[in-house]
This record gives sequence, structure tokens and C-alpha cells, in this order.
Amino acid sequence: MSITMNLYYTGQNGSARKFAEEMDASGTAGLIRAEAGNERYEYFFPMNDPETVLLIDSWTDQAALDAHHASPMMDAIAALREKYDLHMRAERYVSDSAGIPEADQKFIKP
Repeated sequence: MSITMNLYYTGQNGSARKFAEEMDASGTAGLIRAEAGNERYEYFFPMNDPETVLLIDSWTDQAALDAHHASPMMDAIAALREKYDLHMRAERYVSDSAGIPEADQKFIKP
């Protein structure tokens, strides 16, 4: 079972994109990707909303996510959120251990 968090960062005047760029350039995103239990940490930019950045953040289980939340990196992330005056919205998903049903696979081109 994996836990995936979709975090939407929204700001003004490109601040959300600047936040994501600084997370990457500072090495913080790379450190998070290297944490035990991290499966994915990637930023995406919605085509219809230039002031929002989507972070897809996946962890092997709740214990790995809890350890990440207790890490010193959370202070760095919080400081950057404040620096760029970002607001957030979150969605949480738990993986389907059965995977993609055969009926849905016909719509996916490998």
C-alpha cells in the first residue's frame, strides 16, 4: 500500500512556480526523494492555472510519511511556503493493491 498526497500550492505573480524551483535548486526536493520510503516527489504545472503548482508526493506507508513530517526538512519547506506566501489544498490517496483492472488497461497504451 502506498500513500500519495496531491498538494496544490497557490500563490500570486508566479510565486508557486518560484517555490518549486527553489525547492529543487536548494537540494531540498532531492533530499526528500532520498528519504527512506519516498516513492515519488514531483512538481507539475496545471495548464489552466498559472498560479498553482501540483506536488505529487508518494510514500510506501504511513510510518514513512510520519518520519518525513517529523524531519528537519519540514521547517525548511514551511519557511519557503511563508517566503512565497503560498496557500495549500491537499488530497490523499491510498493505492489499490489489486492494481489497474483489466477492463481499464485497454485504455492505456504502454
